[in-house]
Amino acid sequence: MVNLVSASWESLPTQTVEQHRIIAAIDLGTNSLHMVVVRIEPRLPSFSIIAREKETVRLGDRDIETGNLKPEVMERAIATLGRFQEIAKTLNAETVIAVATSAVREAPNGKDFLQRVDDELGLSVDLISGQEEARRIYLGVLSGMELNNQPHIIIDIGGGSTEIILGDSHEARTLTSTKVGAVRLTSELITTDPISSPEFKYLQAYARGMLERSVEEVQANLKLGEIPRLVGTSGTIETLVMIHAREKLGSVPSTLNGYELSLKDLQEWVNRLRKISNLERAAIPGMPEKRSEVILAGAVILQEAMNLLGVESVTVCERSLREGVIVDWMLAHGLIEDRLRYQGTVRQRSVLNIANKYHVNLEHSDRVAVFALSIFDQTKGTLHNWGAEERQLLQAAALLHNCGHYVSHSSHHKHSYYLIRNSELLGYNETEVEIIANLARYHRKSPPKKRHENYRSLVSKNHRQIVNQLSAILRLAVALDRRQIGAITRVQCEYLPEQQEFHLKVFPSRADDDCALELWSLDYNKGVFEAEFGVKLVANLEPTVAVS
Repeated sequence: MVNLVSASWESLPTQTVEQHRIIAAIDLGTNSLHMVVVRIEPRLPSFSIIAREKETVRLGDRDIETGNLKPEVMERAIATLGRFQEIAKTLNAETVIAVATSAVREAPNGKDFLQRVDDELGLSVDLISGQEEARRIYLGVLSGMELNNQPHIIIDIGGGSTEIILGDSHEARTLTSTKVGAVRLTSELITTDPISSPEFKYLQAYARGMLERSVEEVQANLKLGEIPRLVGTSGTIETLVMIHAREKLGSVPSTLNGYELSLKDLQEWVNRLRKISNLERAAIPGMPEKRSEVILAGAVILQEAMNLLGVESVTVCERSLREGVIVDWMLAHGLIEDRLRYQGTVRQRSVLNIANKYHVNLEHSDRVAVFALSIFDQTKGTLHNWGAEERQLLQAAALLHNCGHYVSHSSHHKHSYYLIRNSELLGYNETEVEIIANLARYHRKSPPKKRHENYRSLVSKNHRQIVNQLSAILRLAVALDRRQIGAITRVQCEYLPEQQEFHLKVFPSRADDDCALELWSLDYNKGVFEAEFGVKLVANLEPTVAVS
């Protein structure tokens, strides 16, 4: 089978740049909001950090009954983001990229909060999945640590989730995300101060039980005889290393990168931390403000992960999600062509993996994608003005539009929506996954309607417009391969503005095929396209020119 799309998949255009560029990346974590501002050196390519900012906001401190983000916490977060923007502006950052993780992802009002951020600050925040978070953490670590083609397990303990990743300088072998974090476990499991013995034992057992699946997945991808090194990132691990170094060395090293903490030393610290109160933990030299409340839960997560993995020490890497967001931006803008370049095709591989998982007929989906992109390209500037990013979303939706058949033929367009929405599409943020799923949902039957819950989940008017117009194009593309045999070889579009007509010339693969079913299907499905673009669609079968 020839895979047309894998050959034609296009990345965003590469930009030629000589001068330094300054970029800011913000991470809306469960415990803290962080920003890093970097200067990109395009010729190397690499980046250097020129500023770091952090504010403990506790987005993870959600309403116990509803799970919603609390109003006062949202206010605090918006004020902090505004301050971050001002700092980025002062440092001449050309753009601010922001991502939100588990606390916002899990809150019922998370999307409303992000819409408020957009409305009040003009800051667009990407809501990313746990696996996508793990992928970007891996990119961040690769930017700051040489893995020398050797297996490394990376652990990032956040406020709401813990990511465990297996990689070796190349593509990540395993990306996992588990709902155990320092803030989450503190708020859900610890009610005594100092922690009681029964609560401590339950905390250990719970963390271990939750991490088992991730660890098994990582170990399943290790090759025979490989002994991986454990790398730790994020606040919990950095804090443990700081208090350990201050006590052992008398001072904190100028950089924590490469600092090694043994499991034996970690276990000693866990035993000390569990026996003292929060006030006593706060008084430990080197303990950052507000970290004392959650450090025990974070330390237990690290200890249990190390026990399960069978490793004796963890090495610190100061780069993580925020730096990974920068690397991801550089990849998307063509600024990296070195060994990280493989990440540029992460979207393509992720889409094709899901297509294979749900037994999609890729020959048919490839043809639908080619038709959809052909109509998109030929109508750009006349019927629409969408760009390269929207084109990629249409392409992904075209490849996956039929995956719902895996569940049932009946209402398979609705099943396609749920399968895409709940699959880990790497390389896309939450909004982009929502758009792809909606495009697939509307490739047949009813057009988008405000009463549809999936359509209402698109908060932005712009995103709804993308779905309205591109799903109308996708309907035509599906109709053009109605018999799924490749009866039509190509299409030619012509827009006649004075007559408000859109002519679609259809070229058959075989001269003796009247393509009656495809033409009927075009006629049956053209109504949505006509209504959306305000045109009358006229489809004509063109004669096949014999090649002498």
